[in-house]
Amino acid sequence: MKKIEAIIRQEKLNDLQEALYKKVGIKGMTVSQVLGYGHQLGWKEYVRGQEILTTLVPKLEINMVVSDELLDTVTNLIIDICQTGEVGDGKIFIYHVENAIRIRTKETGDAAL
Repeated sequence: MKKIEAIIRQEKLNDLQEALYKKVGIKGMTVSQVLGYGHQLGWKEYVRGQEILTTLVPKLEINMVVSDELLDTVTNLIIDICQTGEVGDGKIFIYHVENAIRIRTKETGDAAL
């Protein structure tokens, strides 16, 4: 099993969620609002004539655990949906998951997903 952690643009969430469900059958994910910066380095705004440099950009962090067989399919789908070609599209991190346990039924491994 692999844990996929993806940092994406906020406006891509609904498209990604729909595609993961319809094309792959992913029914669950965790979504967190996060702030950060990378190559994008924020942007300048002017408020009442004052220049304000915003260095932390709002993004969404998507977390899900998938079976090893679905890893490439899911990561490619995330890229296809979330890629705009502009700086700030995000990143995907992949971690190995030792085990998963569904608390309600005590199922383990892939059955718990």
